[in-house]
Amino acid sequence: MTRRIVIAGASRGLGAAVARHCAAAGDDVVTLSRSAAAHGTWIRCDLAEPQEIAAAAQAIAGPIDALIVVAGIWETEAFSPDYDLAASDVEEISRILSVNLQAPILLSQALLPRLGGGKIVLVGSTSGLDHIGTPEVAYNASKAGLRGAAQALAQALRGRDIAVSILNPGDIGSDAVLSAKAEGTMRAGGNLPVTDLLAAIDFLLNLSPQASSCEINLIPLAH
Repeated sequence: MTRRIVIAGASRGLGAAVARHCAAAGDDVVTLSRSAAAHGTWIRCDLAEPQEIAAAAQAIAGPIDALIVVAGIWETEAFSPDYDLAASDVEEISRILSVNLQAPILLSQALLPRLGGGKIVLVGSTSGLDHIGTPEVAYNASKAGLRGAAQALAQALRGRDIAVSILNPGDIGSDAVLSAKAEGTMRAGGNLPVTDLLAAIDFLLNLSPQASSCEINLIPLAH
């Protein structure tokens, strides 16, 4: 049976890999992003803008089986020795929190009428785990907040038979290496292949309506 899946943040990188994977599996994919997505039916949506999220939700007609929120942005100099909180732009900090934390909550709320008995999968990060030891303040705060949002959503939506899960992967690499990782190869430094994250998403989507996995952490093994 064909599933109807809405994927937020699917124009590039990891989101594009998830959309491609779901489309190849025969799912009816609807993608939300600022830039055009290569797979599925694309609806333009700036996830930092609440009014655009509301409009995109209105444009999706009929029931959906799953919402997958992959969208995630970070500070310009994040994950490098050049990151400096004191130099972080205020508008950049606000946008990171809007896209990474506010948008998943608003999307879940807006799509509730079409999600009866469906699933919500939020893609977080190991940067949101306790005592992870990385200094990117806005990004880490947004992903830690997303974990809290996922836990609360799971409780708030239990009566609607909607299963909510958060998937926290470690480093999967930059956009430049995602295509190689989609083939199952690994970059030096212990990064995860995209196939591991896709397998975790498949696991969550294929659980029966009687089961839910609230949180999955994918930790890279150093090599």
